[in-house]
Amino acid sequence: MIAIENLSVQFGRTEAVKDFSFHVPRGAAFGLVGESGSGKSTVLRALSGLNPHWSGRMSIDGEFLTPYRRKNFYRRVQMVFQDPYGSLHPRQTVDRALSEPLLVHSIGDVDTRIARGLAEVALPAELRFRYPHQLSGGQRQRVAIARALMTEPEVLLLDEPTSALDVSVQAEVLNLLADLREARNLTTIMVSHNLAVVVHLCSRIGVMQDGALVETLSADDLRKGITRHPHTTALRTLSVELEE
Repeated sequence: MIAIENLSVQFGRTEAVKDFSFHVPRGAAFGLVGESGSGKSTVLRALSGLNPHWSGRMSIDGEFLTPYRRKNFYRRVQMVFQDPYGSLHPRQTVDRALSEPLLVHSIGDVDTRIARGLAEVALPAELRFRYPHQLSGGQRQRVAIARALMTEPEVLLLDEPTSALDVSVQAEVLNLLADLREARNLTTIMVSHNLAVVVHLCSRIGVMQDGALVETLSADDLRKGITRHPHTTALRTLSVELEE
């Protein structure tokens, strides 16, 4: 479903992503982990169309991507960002946030779809006309997830979707994402610096260091400590939550 070959992204003289390649089958969940500045979010931004300055080859469902995407791309590929308070407009109600992608893509039956979207992320209907500042962090991120799913995408990109949340809320949002991915057969890429978060959702993990993909392994091997690259081993050592 997703194929990236020899992706490179450069900011001035800094090569943020170097000759990066991986593939994600339809309906699978792939995780990208690494320290801050390793290039994992830069990969996601290039794939999502937010950064048009890249070289290499990328495709979705066999269709090669150009730096500037057609409107239909944004119906098929959606993204959930790290900070739900930053990604939701402070002066727009939940209703406006959820209806906007439907209006942009000329998708009808707005009221029914919004009601269904709120229910799908386990939010009560009375939150529909509230503003982001009237919601908790977990509720805001659920709204952001519902907004991303309004267009019924095939691909969902997750950029540190739980890092801005309290630990007590993180597991709830991860379980929600896992249920939605399975129910909708979503192809998913999750970026995080937290290995425990990624293995909760993803079956395959890519490890990045200094803009390069240094290792790809299964979530089970990562849990068991079956690693090849020293950086993967070091990241796992720091993540004690992976211990069974």
